[in-house]
Amino acid sequence: MINAENYYSQRSNIDYMSVSQFKSFEKCESLTLAQLAEDYIPETTTALLVGSYVDSYFEGTLDSFKAMHPEIFKKTDGELKAEYKQAEYIIKRIERDQMFMKYMAGEKQVIMTGEIEDIPFKIKMDSYHAGKVIVDLKIVRDFEPTWLNGKYVSFVEAWGYDIQGAVYQEIVRQNTGDVLPFVIAAATKETEPDIALLSVPQDRLDHCLEYVRRNVRKYAEIKKTGDNPKRCEHCNWCKQTKVLTEIIDYRDLEVKI
Repeated sequence: MINAENYYSQRSNIDYMSVSQFKSFEKCESLTLAQLAEDYIPETTTALLVGSYVDSYFEGTLDSFKAMHPEIFKKTDGELKAEYKQAEYIIKRIERDQMFMKYMAGEKQVIMTGEIEDIPFKIKMDSYHAGKVIVDLKIVRDFEPTWLNGKYVSFVEAWGYDIQGAVYQEIVRQNTGDVLPFVIAAATKETEPDIALLSVPQDRLDHCLEYVRRNVRKYAEIKKTGDNPKRCEHCNWCKQTKVLTEIIDYRDLEVKI
């Protein structure tokens, strides 16, 4: 049975699809398989740790997080590095807002499992208000639109948070019968943090769930067989394992905007 202790385990990641795994397959199938096989361990970036610092505070696991990540402290005096002092500032900003804190006051880190297209899924909710609303905490760079696939889109779509909402809503429905709204409780890492409570409209959630349904079987089959995963040729795994077979015209290099 999946629980808080084994939720992020390799066995759990093999047995279950998750939103993060689905999105990873979307970006690079080869990388995702390498991570599942533990052939590639992604680097833990400062940006990721800052978000995790705030997450762990609201989970009530900050002491454990600090013990696991001594790199967030200065070696000279043991004080938090500047980025994590900023994380503390973000936390204080969030706590000053009554409405934000109301939405964060649900049951923490609730785990549920279900199936989409007969593929086992697992979810872990930041703040679950039974029968009322699903809330997910996001600590992001800013709220500005992000350039993606030739156009600017909301950071919500750029990072697949709408897909996350769709999967969470469906798995909760399977477990409880309730179709609950999905709200993103967001704060930025800017010098003066911005905050917002963002709803994802039902028509967008429906669209994203259908998108997951259309694609999840393909990823599950790649996960099962390991056959012919596509390479993105941009991630660190693809760079690490690239084998040259030809000389190319420099003008054929993709222009990154």
